[in-house]
Amino acid sequence: MNTSRNVNDLVAFVAVARERSFTKAAAQLGVSQSALSHTISALEQRLGLRLLTRTTRSVSSTEAGERLLQIAGPRFDDIKAELAALSELRSKPAGTVRITAGEHAANAILAPAVAKLLPRYPDIKVEIIVDYGLTDIVAERYDAGVRFGEQIAKDMIAVRISPDVRMAVVGSPAYFSQRKRPQTPQDLTAHNCINLRLPTYGGLYAWEFEKGGRELKVRVDGQLIFNTLSMRLQAALGGQGLAYLPEDQVLPHISEKRLIRVLADWCPPFTGYHLYYPSRRQTAPAFALLVDALRFRV
Repeated sequence: MNTSRNVNDLVAFVAVARERSFTKAAAQLGVSQSALSHTISALEQRLGLRLLTRTTRSVSSTEAGERLLQIAGPRFDDIKAELAALSELRSKPAGTVRITAGEHAANAILAPAVAKLLPRYPDIKVEIIVDYGLTDIVAERYDAGVRFGEQIAKDMIAVRISPDVRMAVVGSPAYFSQRKRPQTPQDLTAHNCINLRLPTYGGLYAWEFEKGGRELKVRVDGQLIFNTLSMRLQAALGGQGLAYLPEDQVLPHISEKRLIRVLADWCPPFTGYHLYYPSRRQTAPAFALLVDALRFRV
């Protein structure tokens, strides 16, 4: 039995029976009137029943035809409605978006954008994993990652999501009451510096400076080592040493005189954060909305 032919024939019959016209039904189905007439005749022959009464002016259902219409019509309506619902679901912003980012980008960029986006789209879920490693987002099944612009592979699509970033070296007034303020990055070797351990650097992060085209990386020393921004900030506020932190995280404390900034002339801005993802990725509505919400606009 040719199931697809039977279904197509039933669809044709329902259209004719409801329209009471071969001409209107043929236009609705996108077939010729003669082809539609042949389809109905073939269906009647297979069933051994006359389904439609044809006259030169009208078409009406026989008793058998009316019964078939009552059975088949609502079922095709249900199928059509479900297909429409599936089509809507395909374009409806829904699903989970997984992103990996460093702590600063997650707190300063991702979290505020997500807080604005999600209340408008209750079917979207966002998972943010804080990871300082240069994660392979494809292998780890992330939808996207966040890095500074110069760290992104050329085969990835990169979308800028922040202004330029600037770092700051800070210490508390209590700390500087016991020590001289450094004038050059080399002076940091005489200070108790709060270190950051990053897996991507194979150990402790070397503080990066630049002035007049001259770049320096200083491996500082101190009593404390952390792998989070928040703990380094708290340690600096507590007078436990100098910290090298994103400027936006310390400016409020500087303005309130809880922290003192040094070596500002050695800390120029550099390329900000970018969201990156594989160029072959099919952009789902939920992901596209998140990208648009994160996109940096001057």
